Amino acid sequence: NKKGVFIMARVKFVEYEEAQGKVKEAFDYHLKKSGNVTNMKKALLNDYITYDTMMGWYTSYSRLVEVVGERAAMILAHSVSTTNGCILCSLFFIRDLKAIGDDPKNLKLDEKEELLSQLGMQMVKDPNGVTDELMNNLKKHFNDSEIVVIVGFISWMIAYNTFNSVLDIDLDESLVGIAGEFEKETWRKK
Repeated sequence: NKKGVFIMARVKFVEYEEAQGKVKEAFDYHLKKSGNVTNMKKALLNDYITYDTMMGWYTSYSRLVEVVGERAAMILAHSVSTTNGCILCSLFFIRDLKAIGDDPKNLKLDEKEELLSQLGMQMVKDPNGVTDELMNNLKKHFNDSEIVVIVGFISWMIAYNTFNSVLDIDLDESLVGIAGEFEKETWRKK
């Protein structure tokens, strides 16, 4: 049921009171770092090994920011998430783009950002359809190591989108107020 904002996740959220061992340590870490634990993390904490593996996204994102810059990293994550139709991830990056003064519906992209956005969209739609032309254009701006960082991050973003969409992870409270800004993707055949 994706019509409402609170959609009742398909798995329970682990709450702090029931957390033990490494799960409790993970809660404490996130509470100390940011003051909250997102709904996605509460779902992931049903299995600590899966949670621990999926936290690799943060390392990948940090490396992406080093390679392309913070704004371009947000644009790429937004492109992947909106193309993939993941409301939760899309709204996080809509919020983040707005926080730096951008209008996510009217992004002014430079050549690099446009290429990154195109790659993100294409990897969601058909990773086997990424053209040599797109890759060659990216290689005008990024070396092989940087291309690996970019493609690796997009792969993580797609994994996050998939996890959140399949399990219908509820919107975090901080996103509820902007839920109406999400526009469902329309490229998939119905």
